[in-house]
Parts: sequence; structure tokens; C-alpha cells
Amino acid sequence: MPQRTVTGIDIGSHKIRVAISRERENGLGISIIGTGSAESRGVRSGYIAHPGDATRSVKEAIARAEKAGGVPIKKALVSLGGVSLESAIATGAVMISRIDRKVLEADIERVMAVSETNLNLSNKKIIHRFPLKFRVDGKEVLGRPKGMQGARLEVKTLFITSFNQHLDDLIAVVENAGVDVEDVVASPLAASLVTLSKAQRAAGCVLANIGAETVSVAVFEDE
Repeated sequence: MPQRTVTGIDIGSHKIRVAISRERENGLGISIIGTGSAESRGVRSGYIAHPGDATRSVKEAIARAEKAGGVPIKKALVSLGGVSLESAIATGAVMISRIDRKVLEADIERVMAVSETNLNLSNKKIIHRFPLKFRVDGKEVLGRPKGMQGARLEVKTLFITSFNQHLDDLIAVVENAGVDVEDVVASPLAASLVTLSKAQRAAGCVLANIGAETVSVAVFEDE
């Protein structure tokens, strides 16, 4: 089985960085096989101000990463930062559907969807959604509620959002550089995966990313 290759692209206000990773032969972890960077032109405070200039910068960074890694880049994960990135919390509640009142995965999906409808999404798109807390018949659930019994299921959900225009412009710049966007990841979340341990996220901590023109802060607790 061929080893899977994954590329990440970070479009910052000062630098555009590209990293190519590959699964290790034993399947445990990944190795970075190539990186590339370029001066970030056409980007202001995380926003795409001049798409043509930004696209040329992305192409430069991609070409350098391809040369270093010895592989072509056809698709990538893109990190999203900037001042348009926001978080919001919304709640939702549904009646449990089964006659025996056992919570199914479908009930969890329904209550998450209800919490989303209670969110103000004017000119915004959801990047990530995380259930923070579930309740069954008013009692807090430690963990997932699937398989528990009750009449009413409630959820408190954290949503990470971005302005439509910012997200669409970011994707367009990468795709105009000849790379398909597999997914978009909020940059504070991506940074946490490589800088914070599980114990730190569980105990509670603040992760601050100080960039050239923007600063992002993410708070973790009981993760």
C-alpha cells in the first residue's frame, strides 16, 4: 500500500508556508519530506486584498515545497486565520425518537443541527463544530450520550466560523495556484495539535499565536 502524502498550506500576512508530510512505513506518525515558503504579497491582516498577487506567492511557495519534497502537490489542507475567524456558542434540544427512549447517533446529529439553527450565521460559514456538553433529561452527561435513556436530549455546541468572503477568497487563491483544497482548518486549532499535549488541553491552557499583523488566541479545557 502506498504511503499517504498530505500537504498543508498556511497563508499568513508576512509569509506563505507549505509543508508536505508522508506517513511513516510503520504507520506510526508522519514525516515532513518537504517545505517551501514565499513572501506573502496581496494579503493584509489575514485577508486576501489582491488575489492575483496572493496567487503568485502561493505558487512560489508550492514550487519550492515540491522541489524539496520531490513530489507534485495536487491537493492540500489550508489553514484559516485572520480577524474574520470567530467562535460562538449555541444550544439545542430535541425529544429522543425511539420508543424505548434510547439515544441514537441520529438523535445526536439532530440536536447538533438544532443548535446550529440557533446560531446567527449572517455572512458567515461554519468551519468546525464541537459539542461541549450534553444533557439527558436535564442531567449532564460525562462523555457521549449514545446508548443512554431519557426523553429529552440537550447540547451546548462551540462553532468556529469565518466570513464567507474571506473563506471563499482564500480557497480561490489556492485553487487558482493549481491545487485543490481538501479542507480548511482554523489555524489556532491546527497549531494546538502540534504545540499542546493532551494533558495541557485537559488541564486547561491558552494558546496565543502572534503573527506579523494578527494575533489569535484559543482556550482549551477538559478536552
